[in-house]
Amino acid sequence: MNIVGIIGRPNVGKSTLFNKLTGKRISIVDDTPGVTRDRIYAECEWRSRKFMLIDTGGIEPATDETIPFLMRRQAEAAIEHSDVIIFLVNLRDGATPDDIAVGEMLRKSGKPVILAVNKCDSLGEPPPEFYEFYNLGLGEPIAISAAHGHGTGDLLDFCLEHFGDEPAIEDEDEYIKVAVIGKPNTGKSSLINYLSGSERAIVSDIAGTTRDAIDSVITNEKGKFIFIDTAGIRRKAKVTDKLEHFSVLRAYMAVERADVCVIMIDGTEGFTDQDSKVAGYAHEQGKGCIVAVNKWDIVPKETNTMKNMTKALEDDFSFMSYVPFAFISAKTGRGIDELYDLIISVNRENCMRISTGMLNDVLAYAVARVQPPTDKGRRLKIYYITQPSTRPPTFVCFVNRADLFHFSYQRYIENQIRDTFGLKGTPVRMIIRERTRDDV
Repeated sequence: MNIVGIIGRPNVGKSTLFNKLTGKRISIVDDTPGVTRDRIYAECEWRSRKFMLIDTGGIEPATDETIPFLMRRQAEAAIEHSDVIIFLVNLRDGATPDDIAVGEMLRKSGKPVILAVNKCDSLGEPPPEFYEFYNLGLGEPIAISAAHGHGTGDLLDFCLEHFGDEPAIEDEDEYIKVAVIGKPNTGKSSLINYLSGSERAIVSDIAGTTRDAIDSVITNEKGKFIFIDTAGIRRKAKVTDKLEHFSVLRAYMAVERADVCVIMIDGTEGFTDQDSKVAGYAHEQGKGCIVAVNKWDIVPKETNTMKNMTKALEDDFSFMSYVPFAFISAKTGRGIDELYDLIISVNRENCMRISTGMLNDVLAYAVARVQPPTDKGRRLKIYYITQPSTRPPTFVCFVNRADLFHFSYQRYIENQIRDTFGLKGTPVRMIIRERTRDDV
């Protein structure tokens, strides 16, 4: 699949154009320069041709401040990996010295560059200041309006002219989508970088460095995966900056489209209340879950350290008794193979389908072992159980009276199903229905 990178200095409208071309609000858009920090990937389609579009942080050529410097490195990586580059400039600012410096950088890359002049919001002939951009020496500019969509069709036509023959497109359903979630500064981006073998996301000691959800496609001997790095999720009371609010929203959206969620915990801090909130959201969404205890390489070790922490975490995550634990180091790679194995296993369990006959055999055994509850002389009768859907495994129990099917007995039936079929790492949904005359 061809890759098109959107490059430019800060606040020229790169994220607005990215969202317009993809037809989705993927990148955060704000008037504050430097909102987009990492490379953001999304699939785009034009004239029945699919390609990958990259949004990048703004390039500030003459800065050595930590975050802008890292943003420039990410943009340079996007240039290296792109087949075609859209160089976006701003009509209202004219051709600035930074534009000239970025243009020089793009010329040296040897990649096809399409110069797009943004904020040409009026239809018809472009204003006189538009022609100033010929001085950049990158060929004929294209007048566009990222906000209104003017000129974007011509822009995409020029991109397609530089594409080679279309390769076979792999089915995304073949990939396991894994969202790496957790509170800020637990090592989520470090894990993504280790797994992908490259500096895929910005890694910094500054909490909250990652703002968007970032996809990394990884294929290895274990299988095919799409890892989604996300912004750290903090308590609502601590989310004061509106950009961070959108970042948290993106993280929740990443959870929704994932198959498996890896919940990262800082092993040097242990469990916190915020960890339970992050995990609880993944549980509510019915995702397969793994708790990864990171920074295990620097945790002081004594006799039974791992065993004692596992027991403590089982108590902390008692509301998710099905979740497995992995002790890893994103820095050294410790436990990464085991994490891959858990991801594969949990994904398989999350989409497991059990036949109605096998379910009802388990139900008959469970009912014979522990009699259903009674109330005022009426006893609960469970006629049968079936599984209508997966992700998560969802079971429907048909009963004579739903009010008699107490939560404790539901949990007992669920545990019997888990003891028989496994379902480790995935939540289970139980739906109770009173059998009507139509069901007989």
